[in-house]
Amino acid sequence: MPLTRAKKTEKITQLAAELEHSTSAIVGTFAGLTASKDFELRKTVRAAGGHYHVVKNKLAARASAGTQIEAALQGLKGVSSVAYTSGDPVALAKALSTWVKDNAEFTFKLGIVEGKVITVQEITDLSNLPGKEELFSKLLYLISSPAQRLVTVMNAVGRDLAVVINQAVEKEKFSGGAVPVAAVPVAEASPESGALVAEEHAVEAAVDPEPENGTASQAGAAATTEPVEGE
Repeated sequence: MPLTRAKKTEKITQLAAELEHSTSAIVGTFAGLTASKDFELRKTVRAAGGHYHVVKNKLAARASAGTQIEAALQGLKGVSSVAYTSGDPVALAKALSTWVKDNAEFTFKLGIVEGKVITVQEITDLSNLPGKEELFSKLLYLISSPAQRLVTVMNAVGRDLAVVINQAVEKEKFSGGAVPVAAVPVAEASPESGALVAEEHAVEAAVDPEPENGTASQAGAAATTEPVEGE
């Protein structure tokens, strides 16, 4: 039964609302497509983030007016269906191309990506490109890989340093001790250090005023005693 004007207007309005934000579409045709296969096709398109409709050519032309996929839905002939998406066009092309390989009842007419109409061969080429998720994964890997290598190197340096320090401690390389006086160059002594040495000698003299050699002391005393005349 032919559609009434009111019904056509309703369908155009509904389809136009769905196409309004779509950025990519693939138009196809089919012959002898069973209900079960049609259901599988719609499920495949939904899984790729898109929507699918069998459309009347004139209604599709009117509904797509002013949208980014308008150019693909003008002047269509024969039976037409359209799969469209506002997401990844590569994912949609991959899903449809894979499904078509096992279902010869469906064939492509043309497609459109970001306002550019593409041919059937270009749809196939599009399906062979990496999708957005795959590109994002590769990009994140390229960004994070140098940072991960830097962290690995820094951790390795830290571990090696800890091992060296631990070995040095075990071999008492860091044990404390007085520095021999001979080890300090005379040229490096400062006036302050000279004053400290003098003070130390003065303290030692006050504590131990007697010479260690008694004989030498007596000899010194005798040497200073003068003889008395007349004895």
